[in-house]
Amino acid sequence: MPQQVTARLPDPVITALDTAAQQLRRSRADVIRLAVEHYLEDFDDLSVAIDRLRDPSDPVLDWDKVRRDLLDSD
Repeated sequence: MPQQVTARLPDPVITALDTAAQQLRRSRADVIRLAVEHYLEDFDDLSVAIDRLRDPSDPVLDWDKVRRDLLDSD
């Protein structure tokens, strides 16, 4: 069962939220839920990318070599 969450937002954010909800023909709650879901998906993707960048066993590619290889493959 979904849980209710309460948040305080500044007036300009509420105005933008109401505008988006009206244009999308959705409720405030729908817009907030979608925004949080998208944010968390992006957060997960960034977390994976950062973990990979910090992984010493992950090989680092030389951009100049990769670029030359790609350009020479034509």
